[in-house]
Amino acid sequence: MRLLVFQHIDCEHPGSLRRFLADDQLEWDAVNLHAGEPIPPLEDYDALWVMGGPMDVWDVDEHPWLVPEKAAIRQWVRDLDRPFLGLCLGHQLLADALGGTCGPQRPPEIGILDVELTEAGQSDPLFEGLPHCQKFLQWHSVNVAQAPEGATILASSDICKVQAMRVGKHAWSMQYHAEIEPDTVANWGEVPAYHYALLAALGADGLTTMQSAADEQMPAFLTCAETLYRNFMRQVAG
Repeated sequence: MRLLVFQHIDCEHPGSLRRFLADDQLEWDAVNLHAGEPIPPLEDYDALWVMGGPMDVWDVDEHPWLVPEKAAIRQWVRDLDRPFLGLCLGHQLLADALGGTCGPQRPPEIGILDVELTEAGQSDPLFEGLPHCQKFLQWHSVNVAQAPEGATILASSDICKVQAMRVGKHAWSMQYHAEIEPDTVANWGEVPAYHYALLAALGADGLTTMQSAADEQMPAFLTCAETLYRNFMRQVAG
């Protein structure tokens, strides 16, 4: 099995999911789009993950590589119909690439916050074995305002309707971060856009508050990440 990963900033990689890939001795190739790396032929891969980043889906003038990335996502999901997983920006890019819309998240969701599976999510194979309500790290100021045609909403929160969705049989995405590990908050807190958004949402002690809450939930985060990983890989194999 060969996995392709689209990355948009150095610190937003597959995070804790990397340990499971290593345990399974699975090959994966990262394309650092922000660094100008080209997208390889998609047909050579069995699964695609699209990670987060500080840019927005509409920032195509500043980040022109977003245009071919969206085309690649559309080809992957619509034409190749192969397993896809998008996280945060990857969630928004899936929606945008397939004809949905994204817009400002008001207020921004930043913190360790509750996400609840919908009825469809509770029976979806990606979430098998997970609690119906769980806390996750959120750090976003944009949301999926309108899911693309044919999408099934799998999770939501009080202020963000489309927290997770599935398009077709093999494409999943989540607005929240299931991949975080112990150093994630500290690393992301050094990104100016994330840092300022965090302070605006949580105050001057926001980074400490976020880190403390993340530390408390870390065992649950890591257990969830492994469950999601195993469920996703079963879909790849199936």
